Formats: sequence, C-alpha cells, structure tokens
Amino acid sequence: MSEMEIESEERIIVIVGLGGTGLSCAKYFASLGEKFKIVDSRKNPPGLLELKQLMPDVECELGEFSAQTFLHAKQLIVSPGVSVQTKEIVAAQSAGVPITGDIDIFSKRVGAPIIAVTGSNGKSTVVAILAEILKKAGINFGLGGNLDGENFKPALDFLNEEKKDLYVLELSSFQLETTENLGAEVVSILNLSEDHMDRYDSLEEYHQAKQRIFMGCKKLVINRDEQYSYPSSELNVPVLDFGFSRPGINGFGLLDDGGDQYLTYQYEKIVSVTELKVFGRHDISNVLAAIALATAVGVNLKYIKSAITEFSGLPHRCQWVANIAGVEFYNDSKGTNVGATVAAIEGLGQRIEGHIILIAGGVGKGADFSPLVPAINKWGKEVVLIGEDAEKIAAYFDSDTKIYFANDMQDAVTISLQHAVAGDVVLLSPACASFDMFDNFQHRGYSFIQSVEMLQ
Repeated sequence: MSEMEIESEERIIVIVGLGGTGLSCAKYFASLGEKFKIVDSRKNPPGLLELKQLMPDVECELGEFSAQTFLHAKQLIVSPGVSVQTKEIVAAQSAGVPITGDIDIFSKRVGAPIIAVTGSNGKSTVVAILAEILKKAGINFGLGGNLDGENFKPALDFLNEEKKDLYVLELSSFQLETTENLGAEVVSILNLSEDHMDRYDSLEEYHQAKQRIFMGCKKLVINRDEQYSYPSSELNVPVLDFGFSRPGINGFGLLDDGGDQYLTYQYEKIVSVTELKVFGRHDISNVLAAIALATAVGVNLKYIKSAITEFSGLPHRCQWVANIAGVEFYNDSKGTNVGATVAAIEGLGQRIEGHIILIAGGVGKGADFSPLVPAINKWGKEVVLIGEDAEKIAAYFDSDTKIYFANDMQDAVTISLQHAVAGDVVLLSPACASFDMFDNFQHRGYSFIQSVEMLQ
C-alpha cells in the first residue's frame, strides 16, 4: 500500500485484545455507530463467537499484530491483557495515535460518582463487602471493573443500562495505565506487593501505574499500615484512613477493651472482631477498608454494621473445603502473588493448632518468592509444588524445609494428605498465575475442590 493510499484511507478505531473487555468496547462503539476493527494476537480469543453472533460484519485481525493497522488507527483502545509496551502500540503512540482504555472512556461518559479500589491483594473482597453495605443502605449502585466470576462486569456495559446513583470499580494497574483522569469520588490503593513483574521492570514502575487512580479524585482512603497506599504527591482532598492501630480523627482501626477487640471509627465501637465471619489480619484489614470507603460516601454506620457481620468471604479466597481425618483443606486459588499467599498462611496459622502444608506453584510472573520462607518456617510443615515454576520456587526454601513435587492437582492433594496429621491444614495458595495448567484461578480452585472430594 502506497503512502497516498494510506493517507486517503479512512482511519478507524482499533480495539486491541478481545476477551470480555474488548467485547464490551465493541458493543459500546457499535451503539454509537462508530466504525472499528478488533485485533488480537490469539487465533481464537475468548469472546470471538459472541462477537460474530452479535456483529458478524465487524472486521477482526487475528494472529500476529500488523504494525500498519496500529500506525493508521484513529485511536487504539487497549484491553488490560495487552501491555502498552507492546512494540506496535509504542510505535503507534510515538506516531501520534491516541491510546486509551475502557475505564478512561467510562469515566469521561458516566454522570455519577465512582468509588475506585486498587491494590495487589484484597481488592475483590473489599468491593464485595462494600457492595453488601450499599445494598443494606438501599443505594442503587453498579459493581464492575476488574472483577471475576459472577461479578464480572466491564464498566462500559453500564453505559447501555439504566443509570445508577453510584459505581464501584475494582481496577487493575493495567486498566489504570490507559486512564487519563479518573475523577472518582473516593479512591484507595489498599496495598502493594510484587505482582505482574513480567509486565513491569520494577516494583516502583508497578506502583506508578497504581498511583494513576488518584488523578482527579475528590476523597482519599489510605491504609496507614501500608507505605504504598499514600499518594506520591500531596493532594488537597479530605482523607480517611484505616489500619490495625487505635484510630484517630477520621480513622478506622482496632481497639482493645475488656479482653475483646473492636473495629472502631474514631472513638466509636462498630463491632467486635468475634462478630465477623471472616478471620485473619488481611480479612480484618479488608473490612476496615470497606467501612472507610462506605463512610466516605455518607453511608450510615447501622447499615455498615449489619453488612460486615453477615459477610462470609468470597469463593477461592481462603475458602474452607473439607475435613478429612482431622485435616482441614482450604482453597485460596485467588492467591496469585506472593503477598496474597503470605497473608493466607499467616491468617490460617494464627488460628490452628497444627501446621500448614502449602500447595503452591504455577507461572511465577518473575516474582521474588523469598517472603514465603519465613512464613513457612513459622507456620508451615511441608511445601508441595506444581506447575511451570515449581523448581524455581523450591530453590528459595531452606534446606530443612521438606519439598515435594506433584504432577497435577490430584497428585498434590494426595501427597499433602499423606504427610498431614489431625490438626494440620492443607492450603492451596499458589502465589502464581494459573494459565500453565488451568484456564484461570477459578478452574484451578475447582480442580482442588474436586481432588479433595475424591479423597473422601
């Protein structure tokens, strides 16, 4: 194609990456009557069948990316599963092609307040608790963003529905990379630990992507126990904070009184820790975060108290599965990074009489697994490893830690039970992505549950 032909050719929007997000972008632009095409490096990406059924005439380029397509796009809409550092995207951006994503488009179009939550761990649980609080308060809200399972809801789908009074979005660093000015009512970075090191050169680069959530925000909720929760530059907005210490003004925390421990707002007791159905420090931190976010948008404490005492956790997040001969089995398949797995080990370790046998492994995403070592030394007994990076993970542990390698999930569960005694816990918390052996973390969790059931 000559330069003259390229110049005369109509530039159209290019959606990079299909899947759930790309499909939502396609439906959105179709509703506006905009011309667009979809490109995906996969030959048969998720969502392709549905796209062909809904929009049979939409052009799709599948397989190796075409640099020409990117360079001559009117705009690139990049799905979170595609790195903005992809060479074709970098070249297009350098040539002046605008880059955006679904959250950026949504934030510019929606006419209602947004509560936005990000972090390495716990964000799905926090927004789930927050959703229960908002239900109790009778607030008409939408829940979406980077959620999974039955809660999966791309933000752009909301624009084709009845308007809500409030939107709660769980956001990943990938979504924030393509978001220019979120302008949310209230935001929070819950925590940060090494994750996605296959997409980022350093923890600082990962942190910088998360920091984009603060742009244009009106209120801020900070985890005072987490240095990465704070904005890198001072923001002139109201701030609420949460943490494990006794809270001060506009703070949420824990208060010891009469041998009991209470979740507290400033100096007012909300509920006793014993009234919660979830356990572990990470779960209490998640509850405090949700309370702070709800308070930031004016929800009455009576609705908050009712919701948090009924919340019992999410599937695949330290979910109890079974007791076999006194050995408890827990599914924490959502533990896809080292920080999440350490939190699960510590949360369970503090409440059991025996030891933890950890099933871990998968695609390590370039992570540093050394934080697992002190957690296992304190609470663990053996480690059973599966997946692509099993040997890399094994190399981190002390020589006196017993390491076993398993061929598949059934093998891992069988080995774990062989080395467990009554009072022990077998914990699936892989600290890795799942796509070497499974479709996703849910598939991995269900495989664990089925494998446990076969032992009974």
